[in-house]
Amino acid sequence: MARLVEIDVPPDVLASARFGSERAQAAIYAAVAPATFGLVRRLAGSRALAEDLFQETMMAVFQGLSGFRGEAPLGAWVRQIAVSKCLMYLRSPWHCARLRLGSDSGSEGRWVDALFPVTPGPRAECLDVERALASLAPTARAVVWLFEVEGYSHEEIAQSFGRSVSFSKSQLARAHTKLREWFELPVDRQTCTTP
Repeated sequence: MARLVEIDVPPDVLASARFGSERAQAAIYAAVAPATFGLVRRLAGSRALAEDLFQETMMAVFQGLSGFRGEAPLGAWVRQIAVSKCLMYLRSPWHCARLRLGSDSGSEGRWVDALFPVTPGPRAECLDVERALASLAPTARAVVWLFEVEGYSHEEIAQSFGRSVSFSKSQLARAHTKLREWFELPVDRQTCTTP
């Protein structure tokens, strides 16, 4: 699968899609949908939430197609829309309140655990990056993905979240620490001594 920022479509397909050609719109969808859903899935954490955000993203893409200037590949424009939709959700008061409810109640993180199940540390035979990312808080997961995979700078991440550069750096550092802990194999502390 190609990286989303590298996906482009021929100008004639784009022009036809702007004029309402269903065939051209289907070609655009086929070109960008797999990579877009992959990005949204990793930022959202939950598959059900990712499906909703993916649908919102694709609707925004087709509604805004007439405004696409073609200064960059189409995939780069779609990526910007997808990231924006995901971050708007993560910053939404409803989402923040739900996370606070989970941490303020007697059962610490109950709501978060239901949406983003945390898997205990891995056994040697099953190191799973998806589960490790799912163990992170939604904001930390988004920062890690945007910085490490999508290639965003700390300045771009900070701007996307409406926060400072130090916010991005601290989120990334904490996430890296948690991921390192997640991937550390349990060490048998018994010493090997002969009687």
